[in-house]
Amino acid sequence: MGIEGFVNKIKDAGVVGAGGAGFPAYMKLGGPAEYVIVNGAECEPLLRVDQQLMADRAADIIEGLSLIAEQTKAKHAVIALKEKYKDAIRALTKALNGRTDIILHTLGAFYPAGDEQVLVYEVTGRIVPEGGIPIAVGCVVCNAETVLNIRDVLQEGKPVTEKYLTVAGEVRQPLSVRVPVGISIEEAIGLAGGAACGDYAVINGGPMMGKVTGKGSVVTKTTKGLIVLPESHPLIVTMTKDMKRMLREARTACMHCSLCTEVCPRKMLGHRIEPHKLIRIASYGSICDARESLTMANLCVECRLCQYACVQDLQPWRVNAMLKKDLKERGVAPDYKAAPAKAHPFREYGRYNVHRLGIQLGIDRYDAPAPFSTCRIRFGKVTIPMSQHIGAPASPCVAKGGRVKAGDIVGAAREEAMGCPVHASIDGVVTEVTEASVVIEAE
Repeated sequence: MGIEGFVNKIKDAGVVGAGGAGFPAYMKLGGPAEYVIVNGAECEPLLRVDQQLMADRAADIIEGLSLIAEQTKAKHAVIALKEKYKDAIRALTKALNGRTDIILHTLGAFYPAGDEQVLVYEVTGRIVPEGGIPIAVGCVVCNAETVLNIRDVLQEGKPVTEKYLTVAGEVRQPLSVRVPVGISIEEAIGLAGGAACGDYAVINGGPMMGKVTGKGSVVTKTTKGLIVLPESHPLIVTMTKDMKRMLREARTACMHCSLCTEVCPRKMLGHRIEPHKLIRIASYGSICDARESLTMANLCVECRLCQYACVQDLQPWRVNAMLKKDLKERGVAPDYKAAPAKAHPFREYGRYNVHRLGIQLGIDRYDAPAPFSTCRIRFGKVTIPMSQHIGAPASPCVAKGGRVKAGDIVGAAREEAMGCPVHASIDGVVTEVTEASVVIEAE
């Protein structure tokens, strides 16, 4: 179909990164690459979707990867996943049936193996430059579910209207399931039998990089998991801690050691980020070099590992987030450097064991199977957010009272950078249209 047709099909279908921030897939795939890497590491505790998709739809993921590699003219096609995902490895090996153009690269059970820059280094030994993206070193990285969505677009013409997610934690029956985009968080939890505790909170995403979300929020293209925990659970308490309290604790409890820096995944790749220096702002009230500090803060991906290396349970990642926002508003530009020549010599010793992390988070008791379940419910209402991706939000292109079918575009991509359309996920009538969302009710 040619690269232009390939990219346009992916864009028109609204394919974005199915895990993480929702980077529009077409932005990654418009040019040549040397490596195409399927990110099947799924490094967050409790999440199960990607490993189960690789086991259940191995042939389709391989087909999607082959199509991407063909269009990007990649010399190497790799599926990277943890060595403990035995069912996925067996299924993929069987589906490959001796093919040598695609290889499986197995990883240890460490966090954050799924960080795309960490993954690039693990697979290729190449280090992405500071502030850069994998294509800077010839690599394209796509989440396993994203590759599956690309395959479904190209082979079946299906836009992204559904989402695979894991519902885990304090629920009666943990599961992974495919649901229409736009159903409520509470409806999704109901599929797992509902919450098994009284007052509860919900983390949208993984327990490390996810965010506590309101119960009235909805499932989007980037919802990878919903983790239900009691409101009093230590993880919920620390994730919702007031910024002033956090800074006060840092000022009084930080010992100015460097344990947070010693486990920082980007520091271990050789990047100039040192969380132990940035958290000193809480003690000293200022920063010596605004540009250097902004550069360090912007290199932080907020994986939160620094917090769990800290003996005082402080949150350097939150200081980084605060600095990024503050210095951006001041117009201070980061001073990124080229990729370092080599990674930190002790990097292999700094890998953080996922099981240990689950114990520290207080969620190891929830580390149970969450098998795929077929959703047979006909949902009566969905709310389709216009912004489900990094970049310009979609612009509503339907009117109240109009009838739509699943797959129809209800939000058109804007011309601004990284625009992406959104689609109806059920058949029905449009009952509400705002700049932020479109509500559809089934007839």
